[in-house]
Amino acid sequence: MKETSLITGVNGHLGNNLLRNLLSKEIKVKGTVRNMEDKAPFEGLDFIPIYADLMDKKTLLTVLEGVDILYQVAAVFKLWTKNSEKDIYEANMLATRNIMEAAAEKKVKKVVYVSSIAAMGRKKLPMTPDTYNNETENIYYRSKIDSEKLAWEIAKKHNIEMVSVCPSAMIGENCTKLTPSHNMLRMVLNKEIFADSQFFINWVNVKDVAEGCYLASINGKNGERYGLGTSKAIGLTEIIHYAQELFPEQKIKTPFKMPKWLLNLSAGFFELQSRFNGKEPMLQKNQVRMYFKVHQDMDISKSEFDLAYQPTNPEIAIKNALIFLNKNKDIV
Repeated sequence: MKETSLITGVNGHLGNNLLRNLLSKEIKVKGTVRNMEDKAPFEGLDFIPIYADLMDKKTLLTVLEGVDILYQVAAVFKLWTKNSEKDIYEANMLATRNIMEAAAEKKVKKVVYVSSIAAMGRKKLPMTPDTYNNETENIYYRSKIDSEKLAWEIAKKHNIEMVSVCPSAMIGENCTKLTPSHNMLRMVLNKEIFADSQFFINWVNVKDVAEGCYLASINGKNGERYGLGTSKAIGLTEIIHYAQELFPEQKIKTPFKMPKWLLNLSAGFFELQSRFNGKEPMLQKNQVRMYFKVHQDMDISKSEFDLAYQPTNPEIAIKNALIFLNKNKDIV
């Protein structure tokens, strides 16, 4: 009998690309969503999602029945809310506890736990999956670090075979809602970037991450973490140059490089503004501290050797994502 795989958050950007990847390999796959009315991610697919809520362990026990491989993809991907501690940190921690304990009860054979580049050590560059980030100020980062550690704790307690993967900023096709990673590219296309923050982001084609997750399920070594990004980070000015090359008619201007002191001043203003309008600040001080002039290059040698992971050149990935977003202006 064929093994059965389960993907949580199968309507999300990575979840949907992983679904398409597994279906193309004729793998028996189930996928969970919270909103059964959201049918757009599954148009053209011979697939019907199943309802489950990571906040409700009972629903997870039901969908995990008969599952051999669990891809734990679903998570809160937000950098700020009015109540970030509850909406981001506590939500990601509870989701991890529920799904891992349910997987243990249902005797799932293997878990591919999707963590994040946010949880990867960065005291030395390039970043490596062999150490953890020690960031505590940024609530999203803290949630990803602590929730992955919790997953490992539960996996070891119940002898669950598990590998974790740490994707970087995912961009590309099969996206029905604007992600934080895509939002920066959309701002470039909309000519909303007036200054270069001098942040150098590790961009990766979401299809490569989906394939990396699958490779982790068959080649990943129990107890190991794998970085799923690219070797070279790309700065905002470079991205704008790509957009200028692709869409010269849009007359996108090259922004000036904003110094760190002015970035901090701007971030302080945005954070203060958010207290009054309840909207996510455009920039936070902790982001300036973490990202300014830091090239988030990633050491992917372990992923290449163990998993046979081969990511797309980031320049090509970014250009393809810009083309995708330019064609799909209705994604919000």
